[in-house]
Formats: sequence, C-alpha cells, structure tokens
Amino acid sequence: MNIDKAVVSFAGTMVLIGLVLAQIFSPYWLLLTAFIGLNLLQAGITGFCPLAKILRALGVKPGNAFK
Repeated sequence: MNIDKAVVSFAGTMVLIGLVLAQIFSPYWLLLTAFIGLNLLQAGITGFCPLAKILRALGVKPGNAFK
C-alpha cells in the first residue's frame, strides 16, 4: 500500500466512524466528518497532507499525489 491509498482509506474510515458515532451518540460527531472533508479539500488544493507526512516518516512508500 502506498501513501495515496493509505490517506484515502484512512479518510474514508474516519468519515464512516464519524457517521456511526453521530447516529448512535450525538450529532456533534458530524464535526469529525466535516473536519475530514475540509482536510481533504485543503490537501487537494495545496498538496499538503499531515497524514502523508506522518506515513512518509514511518517508511510507507510514496504514491503520485503526495510527494
């Protein structure tokens, strides 16, 4: 798995977790989903992704999107 796939998989997982937590506990968990969406938008515009930096430091091989 490369950094690109890991970032997208992590973001999708976090969105689903946020939706489940919002359904079960409180609608305020939708703020997590909004934060992930804003972070994805920011990464798409600027090319900077904090998770990609962390994964690179952990030795995950790079992909095409986040270098």
